Amino acid sequence: MRGTLGAALVLICMGVAVGAEAPATSIRPQPNPVNATAALPEVAASIGTEATYAPATSLRPVARGAVQLELASAAPIETAPNKKNADRKKPEKASKKGSVCGDAAIKGEALASIKGKVKGCGLDKPVRVTAISGIRLNQPATISCDTALAMKKWINGALIPAMGKREVVEIRIAASYICRSRNNVKGAKISEHGRGKALDVAGFVFSDGSEWSVLRDYNKQTRRAHKDACGIFGTTLGPGSDGYHEDHLHFDIASYRSGPYCR
Repeated sequence: MRGTLGAALVLICMGVAVGAEAPATSIRPQPNPVNATAALPEVAASIGTEATYAPATSLRPVARGAVQLELASAAPIETAPNKKNADRKKPEKASKKGSVCGDAAIKGEALASIKGKVKGCGLDKPVRVTAISGIRLNQPATISCDTALAMKKWINGALIPAMGKREVVEIRIAASYICRSRNNVKGAKISEHGRGKALDVAGFVFSDGSEWSVLRDYNKQTRRAHKDACGIFGTTLGPGSDGYHEDHLHFDIASYRSGPYCR
């Protein structure tokens, strides 16, 4: 009886197994359709495709430090300059190379003493000036250091402000040291030019290439530069002063008891 019942149970279980429906899809994990070529060999075979198992990355966990090192080498980080330190950089001082009169803004060379052939002429410590405050002279001016320093003061305090937005790059010098009488008048006193204490300015050249002459362009700006020279120099003369200075501005450092002579 027991054997018959056991056999019946076995037959029932087998019938259920035989009658059960097969699953529609494989119960094995399916390959990622995006990366089908990286599927495991047995999965590739189950879907009828050829594939070589070559994973793009190692399946082993990567240490955190190694990842950071790899990212650092692949994309170097650019650091911004230290603005605080950059602001502390001091501006460069004007070079003293090629300067005279102990002033870096006055360029030129020292000369030997000049002995005048006429009484009253001559210059003990002359300098040959080629540029002042970054503005060149069209021809070197042989003058004293006191005259050069007065010229620098005039350029910075009178000429540049008078010209406004126009940048002066050259001053046209008509005369500097020359042993002669005043206004070349025979028998007159020795001119301050004969002592290296005077300069004649005939015009200006600007950064845009344009030029002004005192004769042709005695305009508002040139008049102001002329007027503001009074006091910086002992004598200032120009157009309308005495008939001898219609084409240039005469500056000298003569000293008068009554104060500057300005015309």
